[in-house]
Amino acid sequence: MIRRTAFHVVPLVAALMVAGLSACQPAAAANSAQALPSPTVDAPKAAVAGEQTAVLAGGCFWGIEAVFEHVKGVHKVVAGFSGGAADTAHYDEVSDGDTGHAESVRVQFDPAKVSYGQLLQVFFSVALDPTELNRQGPDSGTQYRSVIFYGDDEQKKIATDYIAQLTAAKSFPAPIVTQVVPLKAFYPAEAYHQHYFSEHPDNPYIVINDAPKVANLQKLFPTLYQPEQQVVDVQMH
Repeated sequence: MIRRTAFHVVPLVAALMVAGLSACQPAAAANSAQALPSPTVDAPKAAVAGEQTAVLAGGCFWGIEAVFEHVKGVHKVVAGFSGGAADTAHYDEVSDGDTGHAESVRVQFDPAKVSYGQLLQVFFSVALDPTELNRQGPDSGTQYRSVIFYGDDEQKKIATDYIAQLTAAKSFPAPIVTQVVPLKAFYPAEAYHQHYFSEHPDNPYIVINDAPKVANLQKLFPTLYQPEQQVVDVQMH
């Protein structure tokens, strides 16, 4: 496991060496993205504007946050933790891998502009490799597992049916290991983790692991892509 805070202080060359030693293969990661089919089971587009919430986990939350900040219809994305207790929802503790938390993002979206199923389509297509168990790219540990934290029965059905659909179509060369579990709580991460992609575009970790995800979103889903991020201050509790 790489403590990503190390990239704040190490020189560029050293950071790239670390990334290489961690078996990160940015070219392979970029090529693994694919435009998956739309879910056959999805919530209908809302007739009027509103706001709904999706909570997803799939490796480092920096990249997942960046992807959804570039999706049309998304109002706000917050990096944080789900799956564990409130008193352990801190980056240093979660990084030990024994808190039950997964690095997650809370996505607040307008169901009149983008559906929950479309968010899952983007999630599985460009944001992660759903066949990796307790890891993504260079990061390993249960805190990097892939999870869909559903908020109600409708989200649960859309998620489970979509995974079944992708499995039946053999969309991936290995079984999908993404968990579908009820959302109990979401805890925002520390302020320095929020909008990390836009605040640190030259960070080697971002360049290698996360920039290709956003590029693939633009390439594969041009009608869903928005170039400008709506950066919103996070109210820490």
